Amino acid sequence: MNLQASDFELFGLPARFAQDRAAIDARWKELQREAHPDKFAAQGAAAQRVAMQWSVRINEAYQRLKNPLSRAAYLCELRGAPINAENNTAMPAAFLVEQMEWREALDEAGAADQLEALETQLKRAASETLAQIEKLLDHDNDALAAAQQVRALMFIERFGKDVESRLDQLGQ
Repeated sequence: MNLQASDFELFGLPARFAQDRAAIDARWKELQREAHPDKFAAQGAAAQRVAMQWSVRINEAYQRLKNPLSRAAYLCELRGAPINAENNTAMPAAFLVEQMEWREALDEAGAADQLEALETQLKRAASETLAQIEKLLDHDNDALAAAQQVRALMFIERFGKDVESRLDQLGQ
């Protein structure tokens, strides 16, 4: 194993957005078995430390690969289009308008059914955005446009937490 390998190389997966989650999970378990420090107990402390480093590296890769948002951001970065969400907040105008409408809907929502309807809109938007990211990364090879969609998905996920929080407040 090579510590410098990409997560995809480490897991023996093609470097694309569309992945089979079950295959990622199975490969993670397999790699963890291979690198488990207990397997190296007879070889001494140094071998166990190296195995521990491998185990940490495998877990980090697994966390990135299993989560579609993290995987998309990682692919964009590998392809020269880092997300830089803290510095780059550029979004398409249509998405900015949609954000404002969602914020207004959240501010005006006084009942759980209104919040649940907003939550449904967000889930649909997230699903559509994920499909767009897959198209941009796996078919169009447009990491810059995909990075913009990843930033949009980050917003959708954060805003979804705001909606959940409001639902929790109403439930109390």
